[in-house]
Amino acid sequence: MSFPLPPLHNPHRQIGDRVFDFSKQVAVMAIINRTPDSFYDSGTNFALEDAVAAALRAVDEGADWVDIGGVPFAPGDPLDVNDEADRVIPVVRALREKSDVVISVDTFHAEVARRSIEAGATVINDTTGLSDPNLASVVADSEASLVLVHSRARPRTQFARPQYDDVAIEVRDFLAARVQRALDSGVPDSRLFVDPGHDLNKNTLHSLELVRRLDVITELGFPTLVALSNKDFIGEVLDRAKRERLEGSLASAVACVLLGARVVRVHEVAQSVAAIRMAEAILGLREPAFLKHNMSDENER
Repeated sequence: MSFPLPPLHNPHRQIGDRVFDFSKQVAVMAIINRTPDSFYDSGTNFALEDAVAAALRAVDEGADWVDIGGVPFAPGDPLDVNDEADRVIPVVRALREKSDVVISVDTFHAEVARRSIEAGATVINDTTGLSDPNLASVVADSEASLVLVHSRARPRTQFARPQYDDVAIEVRDFLAARVQRALDSGVPDSRLFVDPGHDLNKNTLHSLELVRRLDVITELGFPTLVALSNKDFIGEVLDRAKRERLEGSLASAVACVLLGARVVRVHEVAQSVAAIRMAEAILGLREPAFLKHNMSDENER
C-alpha cells in the first residue's frame, strides 16, 4: 500500500518571508489563545507577556506557523471588535519583531483581520467560513493568505445535534462554495487554504468520518489544514480529559497527514513536530537526519 499525495493547484507558497512547497512538506501550526476562557489552556496565555513567551517557545520547538486567537469558537457572549484586536495585535507585533515565522490570526471579523495584517500577520484563519462578508475583501487587498474553515453556526451561537446525510461531501461542498466566494472577492487561489473543521458543529462520529475520508476534502486541490489537537472527539474515543489527549492527537494528526493534510494545528508543539516529521519520512518527503544503523561493515548500537 502507498499513500497518494493530494492534488494541489499551487503547492509552492510564499507566506510572508517563509517559502513552502506543500507537495514536499507539512507545516506545523502552534496555537496561542489569548483568552481567559480558551478551550484547552483556560487562560494560561491571557497575559500579554505569557502569550508572547508561548509563541516564541513554539518557534524554538520547531513551529512553522503560529496561530493567535482572541475569541474562542465555543458559544458565548460576543466580544467587541476593539477588545478582540487589543488581545491579538500586541502579540502579533511582538512576535513579528523577533521572528519571520508565519503568523496567522484566528478571527471572523474583517476589521480585526485588517488590523492584524497591518501589524504583521500573514494569514487570516476564519473558523466561520466568511460569516463577515467583508473579510475576504480585506484579505484580497493585502498579500495575506486565508484559511476557510467549515462550520455551520453563526459565530458564538449554539448549534445542537448537528445532522449530516454525508458529512464529507457536505463539508467539501461548503468549502468549495466559500472558495468561490473568496475568489470572487479577489483572493487568488494561491493564497487559499481549506479546513474541514473537525468538531466544529460536528459530533465525534462526524469528526472520525472526516479523518477517514479526508481525501474528499483534499481533492479540492488546496492545501488542507486540520485542527485536531486535544479535541472532544479524541477525548470521547479514548475517555480522556483534555490534558490527557496527546497520544490521540498525534495519532489523528499523522493519519490526516498520510491522507493529504498539509498543515496541522497543534497545542503540544515539540511532540507534534517529531510526529509530523516522521510522517513526512514515511511518505518519502523527508530524508532521515542521518544514516548509521546497518550502514557499515560492523553492526553498531
